[in-house]
Amino acid sequence: MKRVTEQAILPRYRNLSGNEIIEKAEDDLVTIADRQAEIRLAEGLARIDDSLAIVGEEAAHADKSVLDDLSGDCWIIDPIDGTHNFAHGNAPFGILLALASGGYTQSGWIYDCVSGRFCSAHRGGGAFVDGQQTASRTTGETPPVAAISVIFLDPQRRKQVTEHIAPFYRTVETPRCAAEQYPRLVLGQNDVSFFERTLAWDHAAGALWLNEAGGKAARPDGSPYRVDEVGRTGLLGAASPTLWDGLAELYARMDYSSPSSHCLS
Repeated sequence: MKRVTEQAILPRYRNLSGNEIIEKAEDDLVTIADRQAEIRLAEGLARIDDSLAIVGEEAAHADKSVLDDLSGDCWIIDPIDGTHNFAHGNAPFGILLALASGGYTQSGWIYDCVSGRFCSAHRGGGAFVDGQQTASRTTGETPPVAAISVIFLDPQRRKQVTEHIAPFYRTVETPRCAAEQYPRLVLGQNDVSFFERTLAWDHAAGALWLNEAGGKAARPDGSPYRVDEVGRTGLLGAASPTLWDGLAELYARMDYSSPSSHCLS
C-alpha cells in the first residue's frame, strides 16, 4: 500500500489535468491515479494468493459481474477512498483493502496516503494502528458528536435527519472518506456516523476494524455487515455499543420510504 501510494497516487496529488478526472456518475469521480493504483494493488495481491478473486471498485464499475465474487473468497480493493477530495487537491484520502470469505470480512487494512497511518484488523484478533493494538474511545462530549452529511439527501430525508437525529448530537461534517471516518470513530474524534450506501470497497475493512477495536458497526436492525449484500442500504457506526444503540433507536424513527441515491458520508 505504501509503495502504490508513492508510485501511483502521490505523484498525481495536486497534479491532475482535466482529462485525468472523469465523472462516473453525479458526484462520483475517478482519476487516472485510481485506475493505476487498482491495477498495481491487484497485481500485488495476486502474487500473495492468486487463488482468490479480486473485487476492485473500478473493475466492478466496468463490469458488474465482478460483484458476484463477493460471496466467495476474495480480495476487495478501494484504490483511492476519498477520490472527490483527491481530485480537488485535498486530504484526506486513503487505500482500503480487505480479505473476505463467505460474505464476511476476515482481515482489513486502511492506509492514509498523506500521513502514512496504517490501520489493520483480523477477525477475532483485535485492531491496530501502526502495529500497536488500539481500543475504541468516545469523545466524552455531551451531547455526543455525530458525523453526518445531508448534502446529497433529498429534501424529505434531510428533514427527517434534522428532526429525528440532529437534535440529539453535536453534528459535524464527514470527511467524505471512509478511510478517515472509521479512524475518527475509534480515535475519539467522532462518536457516531451512518451511511446509506454500503459498498464493499468502502466498508469491508473499516467495519471490521471498528468492531475489533470495541466499537460497533452493524446494519440498523443489528445484523452484521456482509460484503455480498449488494444493493442493501444502511450501516451504523459508533465508538461504543451503547452509542450505537442510541443511534439505532433514533434511526428507526426515520421514514425511509423515499429512496436516496447517495451515501451519508
